[in-house]
Amino acid sequence: MLELKNVRKSYPGVKALDDVDITFLAGEVHALLGENGAGKSTLIKIISGFHKADGGDVLLNGVPYIANNTHEAIIQGVHTVYQDLQVIQMASVAENIMLDKIPTIGRTGMVDWKALDKHASEYMQVVGLDVPPMTRMSSLSIGQRQLAEIAKALASDIKILLLDEPTASLTDNDAQKLFSVIKQLKERGVLIIFVSHVLEEVLQVCDRVSILRDGRCVVTDDVSNLDRKKIVKYMIGRDEDVTPFPVQNIHMDQKMLEVRGITKAKKAYDINFELYKGEILGFYGLVGAGRTELAKILIGYDKPDSGEIFVKGEKARIRSIHEAMSRYGIGYVTEDRHKDGLVLKDNIKTNITITIWDRLSNLLGIVSGPKEVDVSKKQIDDLEIKATSWRQRVGNLSGGNQQKVNVGKWLAADSEILIIDEPTVGVDVGAKEYFCKLIWDLADSGKSIILISSDMPEIIKLANRILVFSGNHIVGEVDNTNKDYQETSQQIGDLISEFHVSAS
Repeated sequence: MLELKNVRKSYPGVKALDDVDITFLAGEVHALLGENGAGKSTLIKIISGFHKADGGDVLLNGVPYIANNTHEAIIQGVHTVYQDLQVIQMASVAENIMLDKIPTIGRTGMVDWKALDKHASEYMQVVGLDVPPMTRMSSLSIGQRQLAEIAKALASDIKILLLDEPTASLTDNDAQKLFSVIKQLKERGVLIIFVSHVLEEVLQVCDRVSILRDGRCVVTDDVSNLDRKKIVKYMIGRDEDVTPFPVQNIHMDQKMLEVRGITKAKKAYDINFELYKGEILGFYGLVGAGRTELAKILIGYDKPDSGEIFVKGEKARIRSIHEAMSRYGIGYVTEDRHKDGLVLKDNIKTNITITIWDRLSNLLGIVSGPKEVDVSKKQIDDLEIKATSWRQRVGNLSGGNQQKVNVGKWLAADSEILIIDEPTVGVDVGAKEYFCKLIWDLADSGKSIILISSDMPEIIKLANRILVFSGNHIVGEVDNTNKDYQETSQQIGDLISEFHVSAS
C-alpha cells in the first residue's frame, strides 16, 4: 500500500533520514521502532504531510503520494493520532468526529444536530466508544479521547492510520480496547503504522517491524522472527543491560519525608509512608491507581482533606509547587512533560533555569542572562543533552532529550527530595538505561527519590522498597533488597489481587 524509496531528510547539522526504504502492506500492523533521534518522528511527519522529504519517493498504491500538509494527507486517507491528542476540548464528541463534514439543514447553514448525532454514533460504535455523542470531549478519559480520534479517522474513509505512542497514557483496560479496535481496522484492510517504545505490546499486536538507527532502516522483518533481545540489539547496536543496580546506601537515621494519614476524596485514602536520605522508594501501580494523585498533594498542587506531611522531622504546610521547591526542597518531574513539564516553544536555557529565576535575579528582579547560560550549559553537559546549543527550542528535541531537560530544571534547583513520575514513558531502550543510571546516581549522591512507575522491570531494577497502589490506596509494601524479579513481581501481583478481592 505504502512504499518509501530512498527517502532523505536533513536539518541544519543533522541527517534525520538517510535513504530509507520500507514497504508497508494493506491490512497489517507495522511497527516503526528506534531510539529517540533515530528518525521515527521525521518519517511519521513526512507521511502525515507535516514535513516534506528532501529526496526519494513515497508511493501510495503505486502512485506518487504528495501531501503538502496534513489536510492533503487526510483527503488521501492518511490519518495520524499523536500522543498529544489534537482535539477540541470544549466541543462535543460528535462535533470532533464530524468536524470537517458537519451536516447542515438545507441551505440555511444551520447544523443538523440529529444527523450529526446519528453519523457520529455509527463511527463511535465501531471503535466501542460508549458515551452519548453530545458529551463534551474534555470530560472523557485519555483512552476515550483516543478512540474518538480514531472514530474521526474512520469518518474520512481511512486507508492508513499512524499511531504515535498510543498507549503511553492509557490504563491497561483502555490499551486492550485500543488493541481490539486495531484488530477490527486491520480486518477492514487499513494499514496501521504503530510507533511505540513498549516492546512487549509491539510483539503482541504487530505483524511486521521496521527498525531505524541513525536515520537508516537497519531491518524489516516479521514479528515471528524477532524477540525483545533481537529488537533491542537492532535498535541500540548492542545487548540490553538488564543487571539490577546495587542496593543504595540508605541513611536510615535521616528521615527526609513522612506522610501520615493523607486523604483526599477520590484521590488518596489514608496514605502513610516514610522516605529516607539516599533512598529510592518505588510507587508501583497502573495508570489511575492513585500514585500521581498523591504526588500532586505532596507538592501542593492539591490540598488534602486530612493528614500531615513532615519534611526533615518538621511539620510542613505546602500550599504551592513553588513553596514545595523553595521552602522544602521538593521537586516533581511530571509524567506529562509536554503539558506540565516544559515550555516547548522556548529554549533549553529558559526551561532549565525557570525553577531558579529568583536565585539568579538582582534586587530589581531582573534575571541575569549570563548566569542562566552558565547553569543551562552545566546541565546540558552533565545530562549529555544532544542539542545545537542552549538556544535550541525544546520542542525540536527528541523525546529522550526533552526528558533530560525536564529533569535538569530540578537538578538546577538542587532539590533534596525528587518525585520522578514515569521517567521513561515515551523514551527508547537506550534512554531508559540512561535514566535508570541517572536516578540511581542521584540517590547514591544523597538525594531522596520517589520513583513512580508502571514499568515493573524498571521499578524492581531501581527501588529498595516498593509501595503498591490500587484504587487510590497503598495496598502493601514489598521489600526489594534482593532485586529478584520473579519473587518481587509475584508479591506485587498478589497484593493487587488481594485488594481487589477484599474491595469487591
